Amino acid sequence: MTTKTVKIGAWGLLFSGFLIGCASGPKITSEPIPNLQNAKAKTSELTDDELEVWGSKDLLKDTIPGMSVDRAYQEIIKDYKGESVIVAVLDSGIDIEHEDFEGVIWTNIDEIPENGIDDDKNGFVDDIHGWNFLGDVVEENLEYTRIVRDYQDKFEGKSESDVSEDNLEAFKLYKSAKAEYDKELTSTNASLNRYVTMNNQLQEAEESLKIELDVDKLGIENLTAYEPKDDISLNQKMLLLNVMNNIGEDLGDIEDQLAQAMEYFGNRTKYHFNLELNARAEILGDDPDDFSTRFYGNNQVSGPNEDKKDAKHGTHVAGIIAANRLNDKGVKGVAGNVLIMPIRAVPDGDEYDKDIAMGIRYAVDNGAKVINTSFGKYFSTHPEWVMEAIAYAAENDVLIVNAAGNEGIDLDETRVYPNDETPENPINFVDNFINVGSITSEYGGNLISGFSNYGDNSVDVFAPGSSIYATTPLNTYEFLQGTSMASPNVAGVAAMVRSIYPKLSAAQVKQILMDSGLSTDQEVVLGGDSENTLPFDEISVSGKMVNMYNALILASKTKK
Repeated sequence: MTTKTVKIGAWGLLFSGFLIGCASGPKITSEPIPNLQNAKAKTSELTDDELEVWGSKDLLKDTIPGMSVDRAYQEIIKDYKGESVIVAVLDSGIDIEHEDFEGVIWTNIDEIPENGIDDDKNGFVDDIHGWNFLGDVVEENLEYTRIVRDYQDKFEGKSESDVSEDNLEAFKLYKSAKAEYDKELTSTNASLNRYVTMNNQLQEAEESLKIELDVDKLGIENLTAYEPKDDISLNQKMLLLNVMNNIGEDLGDIEDQLAQAMEYFGNRTKYHFNLELNARAEILGDDPDDFSTRFYGNNQVSGPNEDKKDAKHGTHVAGIIAANRLNDKGVKGVAGNVLIMPIRAVPDGDEYDKDIAMGIRYAVDNGAKVINTSFGKYFSTHPEWVMEAIAYAAENDVLIVNAAGNEGIDLDETRVYPNDETPENPINFVDNFINVGSITSEYGGNLISGFSNYGDNSVDVFAPGSSIYATTPLNTYEFLQGTSMASPNVAGVAAMVRSIYPKLSAAQVKQILMDSGLSTDQEVVLGGDSENTLPFDEISVSGKMVNMYNALILASKTKK
């Protein structure tokens, strides 16, 4: 196996070991959508309705660079019903009672609900709808914080020459983690202080000028007409006008945004960087460094909190994949005929390698054919456990769809976890792992999301991930963005391919997604830096963005 596929045109079905012939499923006579060198970009802004569904649109028909999902249902799938496919979502938890998840949540039929007995003898008691490997843990450290916390007494103040050969690798890991910890903590505190200062200045100016003008609400008109009596009032007027003209006239809304920013950075300081925090030991009582203890946590897949706030990310991801397409509520997931298996393994902070390895194994053992992993980190203490779990999924014909990450960096130069490469060798050690970057709804130079990671050898494909509208807890819907949203878009397409063409292997489905995508040599901005540009077809292994319409056509012509 090589790290790269052949970058070819409309088909060029040259991938090794795959034969072309008639597959089971609907008879498809449609021609694939060609590559996009001559495609026309949408010149007007998307309407609110278009923005909510842009990921399903077709660039050639709608001038929006979606995955041609609507076109696939209208022209290919129509009323064809394939096999039901289980998609496991390893995430922060899922609100399984959401109105848009009716009929799409996996149920373990071999388990009798809430009888306190492990009826199916799989080691997990009452795992009716999946498993929660975090128990009641919500807030957690980042991985490099945990490394600093666990090794600082042993290595603080020491140099490499002071450390024995047996401890050298641990020492190097500690020094790298400590450098990252110090950098990120300093940056977070600076951001928090900046937002606190901005908020205080804004509130003080607003209250002062409301009294001065004798009004209940300030606006651009009455502020512009106001003639300050001193320099303080002049500065306050200029501050408010600057904010209103450049951000928005609703000061209450702006203050809410500042409050959210302060909460975000405050919580990072309180939890992510807190060296005194050890939530796993205090709340869950499980040792993350002991892989022999495998049955821990509980069956509360929505998480411990009644407001289900901590399940927001996972609920959004699950909705992108499989929100009910037939109920005329909310949104339509990419995949029909799919069951979502919730596996709670990602806290507010970095995931533990043990939980991810156990979550992947649980998904495989309980029938998942696709696993979505919308998380990642740049430090790992037990990467071998996750790699072994990924290999276990490969052995059992399960496809893993993974988010490439949101730092806007080249992953060919920076290792991220999880991945399908070993530290010693960049060649993929499995063929069932597909790494997904994010695109925007704007075809052209700004096609790549500014936050999205990329990499000619490290990111396999791209898919819609900016401003994605989907399910959030308590029957709500929101726009979220990240490669976390691009990954489930691809997982949904993969699930439909496996549903309609169930004889295809996980490796074949991965290759189909990569070879059937749409490509262009359009120069695109990377990392949000206008000085950093490359042709789109040179920033991933496939050089393509996933397209469901083309994937189904190629799947119909592929057999083992």
